[in-house]
Amino acid sequence: MSSDLSVYILAGLAFLVIAAIGLAFTGGGSEKAAKRARQLASNERQGGARRAQDAEQAKRNRQTQQMLDQLRQQGAEQKSSVLPTDVKSLLDRAGLDISVSMFWVISAVCGVAGIAIMLYTGAGVEGTTIQGIIIPGPVIAGGAGVAGFLGFPRWVLGMLASRRNKKLGSQFADAIDVIVRGVKSGLPLTECLRIIAKESPAPLGPEFGALTDNISMGTTMERALQKFYSRVPLPEVNFFVIVLTIQSKSGGNLSEALGNLSGIIRSRKMMKEKIKAMSSEAKASAGIIASLPFAVAGMVYMTTPDYISQLWETSTGHFILAIGCSLMFVGVMTMRRMINFEI
Repeated sequence: MSSDLSVYILAGLAFLVIAAIGLAFTGGGSEKAAKRARQLASNERQGGARRAQDAEQAKRNRQTQQMLDQLRQQGAEQKSSVLPTDVKSLLDRAGLDISVSMFWVISAVCGVAGIAIMLYTGAGVEGTTIQGIIIPGPVIAGGAGVAGFLGFPRWVLGMLASRRNKKLGSQFADAIDVIVRGVKSGLPLTECLRIIAKESPAPLGPEFGALTDNISMGTTMERALQKFYSRVPLPEVNFFVIVLTIQSKSGGNLSEALGNLSGIIRSRKMMKEKIKAMSSEAKASAGIIASLPFAVAGMVYMTTPDYISQLWETSTGHFILAIGCSLMFVGVMTMRRMINFEI
């Protein structure tokens, strides 16, 4: 083989190698460019879907915020409606199945009993004198009658309503769990409410029964829930009403929202029980301190009755008793406020 031919062959091989290298670089670059273009297109589609999802979430957040603003604007009206303005509301909250006229009859009997007690003890006839100030007997008897007619029956109603609301609050988380399980299984909300009304014990069952009756008679869900909250003014019920009102207007996962609410209510209940356990020592101390004056007075009366009888036989003793009872009342109420936590 001649030298010229060898040169041509080497030159051809070198050209092929350079062309192959160039083709490799140019082909890889086009493939990378195509891959990059596909990635950009995919990112654009994902970005468009994400922007649409963000826009939908922002719209839902605006609707929720508008609902919360409306609820805040209606806060004063709700608070005024929650306060009992008539005897019928007081009787409903206490769970008493008596008429308003019967309540006034019982109040009149209590007023007459207060006057009779003052007349029997003689304070309503002879009157009393405190530090030179003469209080006539009819004034004392009239005050006892007013207290028996207006004060004592309403105090009993308030105590019964508080006890009933406490029992209802302890059952409320179970009712929300029933709604969550029913909604997850495909039942409508109204059917879940009817199940609670039928299966739950009093006072929870009758209250949900009244709620379902209002809905069945054509009342809107929002209005029926507001009536439910006016009958049962508890924070748990207020949360429940807000969740259902927002969900009915803006949509969303009802089972998830109510499940979270159930967890919150159970956490609040656990916190209340923990606070009750931690404050039990302070409550016991308050009870002992409040009972000490009566215990000491009883022991002194058993040993030397003439010595302590000056407290209720003389005007100075009456004044001292009034001051002492007032100071005891202030002290007990102060201790009660110190150990009474609202969450």
